[in-house]
Amino acid sequence: MAQFGLCALLLFSGLVHHIKSHIRKEDKTGVKERPNFIIILADDIGWGDLWVNRPDNFTPTPWLDSLMLKGKRFTDFHSPASTCSPSRAALLTGRHGLRNGVTHNFAVRSVAGLPLNETTFAQLLHDAGYYTAMIGKWHLGHNGSYNPVHRGFDYYFGIPYSNDMGCTDEPGLDLPSCPPCILNQYTTRKHEGCYTQVALPLFENETIIEQPLDTWSLKDRYARVAVKQIFTASISKQQPLLLYVALAHMHVPLFHNTFLNVTTQDPYTASLSDMDSLVGTIMQAVSTEQLENTLIWFTGDNGPWEQKCQFAGHVGPFVGRWQTSRGGGSAKRTTWEGGHRVPTVVTWPKKIKPNSTSSALLSGLDIFPTILSLAGVKPPSDRRYDGIDISYILLNDSDEGHRSLMHPNSGAAGQFGDLQTVRLKHHKAFYITGGSVACGGGSGQQQYHDPPLIFDLSEDEAEETSLNPESEEYRSVLKEVEREREALLWDIATDRVSSADYTMIPSAVPCCQPNHPACRCHSLK
Repeated sequence: MAQFGLCALLLFSGLVHHIKSHIRKEDKTGVKERPNFIIILADDIGWGDLWVNRPDNFTPTPWLDSLMLKGKRFTDFHSPASTCSPSRAALLTGRHGLRNGVTHNFAVRSVAGLPLNETTFAQLLHDAGYYTAMIGKWHLGHNGSYNPVHRGFDYYFGIPYSNDMGCTDEPGLDLPSCPPCILNQYTTRKHEGCYTQVALPLFENETIIEQPLDTWSLKDRYARVAVKQIFTASISKQQPLLLYVALAHMHVPLFHNTFLNVTTQDPYTASLSDMDSLVGTIMQAVSTEQLENTLIWFTGDNGPWEQKCQFAGHVGPFVGRWQTSRGGGSAKRTTWEGGHRVPTVVTWPKKIKPNSTSSALLSGLDIFPTILSLAGVKPPSDRRYDGIDISYILLNDSDEGHRSLMHPNSGAAGQFGDLQTVRLKHHKAFYITGGSVACGGGSGQQQYHDPPLIFDLSEDEAEETSLNPESEEYRSVLKEVEREREALLWDIATDRVSSADYTMIPSAVPCCQPNHPACRCHSLK
């Protein structure tokens, strides 16, 4: 481990020297210092994957452990949805899918994405003088005006959607395992659940620079680009920085740096270590530039994909036992706690108390209003928002978050985006339940509940036994739940809402060489 740490330090030092030697400094004196923001979004990560007791005091994530010790950990933080596109759209806009129009995932053949009349925090910070860059998974539209560089980002480098939505020459670890890309037009492969005809593309801005990309080297490439963007903002542009890093980790197919040499033992832990190394590189770059006025916010887009068995993360104690005892999974795509409660920590030297914890009820929806508030930027006043400014919670010992929080249907049951699960303080009400596909197969049947199931999470974090509808506690909570839900639905009904275009056509597929098998092209950079 010590040898690996020394190698990493030497590699980082060389990387810094190389990048700095290629960056030209612009003269921008008199620019008022504003905080830098680095938002790191892990994919399909479980609440129980980080900051838990492990045997023999072993940790695969020393950098993330260090991040926790330097900042504030939130134990009751929730992704805005339980699947990819809706969660990311809500994070970027501060609005539920019923407002911003994104209620389910976009596809490889999607012509559109996040509606163009929706405003991202990147657009607002860019207009306020920030240098804005994004690295990683976008999944909010890859064609034309839906590309990240048209949604507020000065620079983009990454995969336009999930890393399982295209073939590669050396496939990562998945269940079922997928074959590599076809090599000629005479090869035909059909494999259930796998993309075999179109290779996974890597974009820089609006250009595909490699197809298929090599996912096994993706962490190192993301690390180099992240360091360069941090130094570009600091040295060349001399602007405050917004860096949004949407990781491919921990989504299948899993991959990691082969230097770790632990593939067959525990691929998930190896991938966690790979992710941790990337986070560490970002932290080192911030430290090297002495960018103390930098807020780093690490969180997840949704819970683990249980169907992937040994290649999926861990929900911790939030097992959704009411559902799993009746069939199906209770994590990604569901509104059980395992589907949306995600590990989250925020650091900001000399601002946020180190090694602190908050049990405030919070959401990824809150990132939008919070960073805008800290930057002194006002959001558009012609629409309403679901996130709240949590600056006071970040900077003080406060646990006063949301009084209530709605969890949208994300594919396991009901209509996409509908708000049929309500969190009220420590109680949680389900008007509909359903299980995702569990490890080994099988999903729980959709069930409507009238009156709703209500759980007391302070006594039953496993969501095993619902309250007795005849009890005084149940009747009291139900009145408040109905009041909160009806108020929000009325607020949405009277708001300026958007509608996403989910049209799909073959010509919308990202393809750098249409005449080549799997759209294959050599690396252009």
